[in-house]
Amino acid sequence: MKLSIIILNYKSAGLTRQCVKGIYAAKSALDFEVIVVDNASGDGLQPWLTEHYPHVKQISLPNNKGYAAGNNAGIRQAGGEYILILNPDITVLPGKLEALLKFMDDHPQCGLAGPRLVNPDGSLQYSTYKFPSFWLPLFRRTFLGNIPALNPWLKDYQMMAWDHKEARAVDWLLGACLIVRRQAVEEVGLMDEQFFLYVEDTDWCRRFWASKWEVWYVASVELVHFHERLSAQKPLLSAVFSKITWIHISSWFKYFQKWK
Repeated sequence: MKLSIIILNYKSAGLTRQCVKGIYAAKSALDFEVIVVDNASGDGLQPWLTEHYPHVKQISLPNNKGYAAGNNAGIRQAGGEYILILNPDITVLPGKLEALLKFMDDHPQCGLAGPRLVNPDGSLQYSTYKFPSFWLPLFRRTFLGNIPALNPWLKDYQMMAWDHKEARAVDWLLGACLIVRRQAVEEVGLMDEQFFLYVEDTDWCRRFWASKWEVWYVASVELVHFHERLSAQKPLLSAVFSKITWIHISSWFKYFQKWK
């Protein structure tokens, strides 16, 4: 089998349904499978999949184990030469999966790659990053990121000076859509499950590089991402008291402790 597509659902039945529909509507000639992992959502997705897409492999977890553990459950059941980690809020368009796999086949040293992500209006979504310094996540994910003097620092971290029109190796990629080579995963290992939510993508990419596998941004493959930045959507000081913000900051502390 060429490709395993893993979609992790947590109370996003509507988005997951549309994502699955889009994959099959693209009518890819690839030999692929779709694996939907449910993090104990209880949102009615599973009976719908059984009725409309009985060939989709379903994995039901007993409780919400988070992003890394949920995707790992799918990876363990995947049979593809390549594995695509796909968020439910991604829309797959015809020909894009084939193009992404061709890039991987043409670049044997690439262990992990991600496409160009765009907003529904077609505007660029920044999804490439440099490895962070210690204080950066705190400033970026709270109201402190609005301080004008920090703008150049934050833009450099997100590689905003680059037009994102050509493929290039990058430090790390947003985990919304990642394709990984099975051979590389066998060497690097699965996502680190100490990260419940956030930073598992940063850590995974760093481990790929540490194992001499390259991480690439594939500008020629464009997918639509209905992205919502949960940890920064609250205004001013209210973000400091947001649970999702503190989950994110906690993950960053674990990351920096791990990588010293």
